[in-house]
Amino acid sequence: MSPTNNATRRRRPTIHDVAREAGVSRGTVSRVLNGGRHVSPAAAEAVNAAIRRTGYVVNRHARSLITGRSGSVAFLLTEPQERFFEDPNLGVLLRGCTQALAAHDIPLLLMIAGSGAEQRRITRYVSAGHVDGVLLVSSRTGDPMAETLVRAGLPVVMCGRPVGRATGLAHVAADDRGGARQMVRHLLHTGRRRVATVTGPLDTPGGVERLAGYREVLAEAGLPADEDLVETGDYSHDGAAAATARLLARRPDLDALFVASDLMARGALAALERAGRRVPHDVAVGGFDDSTAAVASRPGLTTVRQPWDRISSEMVRVLLARMAGEDTSAVILPTELVRRESA
Repeated sequence: MSPTNNATRRRRPTIHDVAREAGVSRGTVSRVLNGGRHVSPAAAEAVNAAIRRTGYVVNRHARSLITGRSGSVAFLLTEPQERFFEDPNLGVLLRGCTQALAAHDIPLLLMIAGSGAEQRRITRYVSAGHVDGVLLVSSRTGDPMAETLVRAGLPVVMCGRPVGRATGLAHVAADDRGGARQMVRHLLHTGRRRVATVTGPLDTPGGVERLAGYREVLAEAGLPADEDLVETGDYSHDGAAAATARLLARRPDLDALFVASDLMARGALAALERAGRRVPHDVAVGGFDDSTAAVASRPGLTTVRQPWDRISSEMVRVLLARMAGEDTSAVILPTELVRRESA
């Protein structure tokens, strides 16, 4: 076989090869690769079949030179790196977003910016056009990154309900307040009357909304507000264990505990065990998230399920719509009470 034939055999298939194989124009192939608008279903199927037969792979660098777009999206976590490895929800959310974008052949870049220096560096990177949009994950209500990215002209969708000046930001969130109401009503229905709570940080949407739901249900039940039954946590195992110990020192008669995350609930369970309190006999315990931490707890943790698969898919859907220039509104998804042995 001649060197020329070897070179031909090794040549990567091009968009012209796909067009010839599919029996359509190069412009039709280009439209299919860029979203399929104004292409008939039959033509789109012919192009996709030709792509499979030829083994054509999109040259993203060449496409970006033509379209001015990178063809990728950032998953930006503005938390310390250890939070990503400690919180099981973040891995679930990342996996769901990756899978949802893969259906559109869009790679997802994980970026973690827990410090001011990291945030400034990543802001410069994403603002330079290296990504077409940002899925922003932050527990803080006043995260300056959101406004910074929007001012830079980037489509941004936030996980969770923003507050303050960022309230108009596109976002997807679970119904934190409604989920907390479900849990506290359930604890009261078990016959408990001295229901305490370990909140999330009160500068986070989840911390604020879940505490509000807790207080609303107690008020509706005619139970007096008792701030001795409220302790602020930090979404960590050890922080929640310390918060639970403080609650027990103040109110040793508490008979139920609503903890604003499953990870914190495991810390609370450890503190109750050290104090000699049986769960659920002496103290009923409820968490929030329905993460792997809930299933691994002993006893199994009664909790509020956040629909992480739907949250991730909706975040991707809203971001792609914004990248296409469409206006989008907030998406709030319902939660579900999951009963296990702890309450």
